[in-house]
Amino acid sequence: MENPKLRNIEAFPAEISGRRVICLRDPLLFAEQALLVPEPTFFVISLFDGTHSLLDIQAEYMRRYGDLLFQEKIHEIAQHLDDHLLLDNERFAQHKEEVEKAFADSSVRASTLASKGYEADPDKLAEQLSSYFLSPEGPGRLPERKEGREPIPHPLRGAIIPHIDFARGGSCYAWAYQEIAEACPADTFVMFGTLHTEASGPFILTRKAFSTPLGNLESDQELITHLEKESPYDLFAEEIAHRAEHSLELQMVFLRYIFKDFRAVKVVPILCSSFHEFIDKGTSPMQDPHIASFLRSLSKAISLREERICLLASVDLAHMGPRFGDRYPLGEYDWRSIASQDQELIQFVVRMDGEGFYGAIQREKNQRKICGVPAIYALLATISVSEGRLLKYGQWPDPQGTVTFASLGFYG
Repeated sequence: MENPKLRNIEAFPAEISGRRVICLRDPLLFAEQALLVPEPTFFVISLFDGTHSLLDIQAEYMRRYGDLLFQEKIHEIAQHLDDHLLLDNERFAQHKEEVEKAFADSSVRASTLASKGYEADPDKLAEQLSSYFLSPEGPGRLPERKEGREPIPHPLRGAIIPHIDFARGGSCYAWAYQEIAEACPADTFVMFGTLHTEASGPFILTRKAFSTPLGNLESDQELITHLEKESPYDLFAEEIAHRAEHSLELQMVFLRYIFKDFRAVKVVPILCSSFHEFIDKGTSPMQDPHIASFLRSLSKAISLREERICLLASVDLAHMGPRFGDRYPLGEYDWRSIASQDQELIQFVVRMDGEGFYGAIQREKNQRKICGVPAIYALLATISVSEGRLLKYGQWPDPQGTVTFASLGFYG
């Protein structure tokens, strides 16, 4: 390892027992275990770019810390990263190929967060999800439902739901799923997920069923085929992105829970990639022919099925603080200011004003790092309803990394 090269992974500050460390994490989950390293070690790792030799790294370390770093220590650091599949080398390339083949050959998208982000045991998971409805911040007990499709006067046609982890936002999820359970007659849920990694296509589909501890959710093959035939580009070219993305998985768990003993529903899993290019250029996403064509074909499919389809967008709102690249920790004033700005943005969404929502994001250059912009925009561009309503707003006010989120319902 004369010129070690680090893979494209996430690195963000954390604290362990009052000590500042750097967390290294693979967002694609080819390496499943995150690593915590001291800042001097991270400085060494930051020089693993494939161009710095061991002598170069020693010299840079001496300039930074005024101390000699032995080559054996650099080898030790590199070997530790290699053992955890974090280096860009032949060993990782072979592992990646094997993982991608296994995913392509499977008809099911396996859960990645069971036992990590939520309970893996079905009974314990049901108890966990139930607790979010019954918590002081929740909407109350799920309604008892009868078989049969009774007319709903003002049905739910769509919802925006968080994808923050259940521990921090479970009760906010529950407000949306309470509405879905009470007021949604749909058989198919078109789910716009937020893609947290890079992709070349604006929308990425999969035909795979989604596995949850409560059972699988099957995909709506007919609707997916319609979208595939209408699309000017390959909607499945980057399907591997679905393997590790959590934004849809968390919705699948809740959706399976509320319908498990009631009726069978299907899903259309869609990952939405970034709009950064359009925001930077000051242009509308609808100027992209691939985006415009996809959203038109989806709107057409929805109109043919009328009330049988519900649109869901899995999104979080602001991401502020040092963990997300900001310079300073946050406090009470910041949290009030963020909430006020969020409420202004939410008003565009409640009014179903997709271009107004996008324009507000564009004017501030998305400085608050709203990660769900494409999914919200896609939902607003395709849904046809008479009313939008904020159900619940939430914040996780961490000085180092604050995240905000909300549940909204769309009716008519």
